[in-house]
Amino acid sequence: MTIRPAPLEAARTATEADVPALTALVAAAAAEKRAQKGGPLWFRRERRQGDPQAELTSALTTPGKEVAAGTFDGTVVGYGIVRSERLTDGSLLGVIDDIYVDPAARAVGIGEALMNHLLDWCRAQGCFGVDSLALPGDRHTKNFFESFGLVARAIIVHRPLD
Repeated sequence: MTIRPAPLEAARTATEADVPALTALVAAAAAEKRAQKGGPLWFRRERRQGDPQAELTSALTTPGKEVAAGTFDGTVVGYGIVRSERLTDGSLLGVIDDIYVDPAARAVGIGEALMNHLLDWCRAQGCFGVDSLALPGDRHTKNFFESFGLVARAIIVHRPLD
């Protein structure tokens, strides 16, 4: 019998003990996204507007939501948040609101572990599909999502007036 060591990178359901680390990651993710093309309006419109720590704590126990912690050697270095949304026809759509890995911990499989965790959660909820957001010009995120079979289904256009 061969005993294989546990992988260094993993994803799991987050706990209340993870909230301080997740809160810092939420702030880092918002700052990174704000600097991208389309980011300033995203920051004003789509980003979480409340207290991230309180929202994360609440999301841990909210039915229809999953908060995942991405870890490397047991240390939280990424996170993902997904929710199920009931559509007008009664079906459920999974919506990934956040997925982020600290830049120093990228390219070792943590994002993939998080995405697989979120997709598994959506399947277990009975979701027929999954949506998420990638800002224009963020080729890395677009390519990441495409590697999991997510493709563009709509384009939002905007014109500033000021």
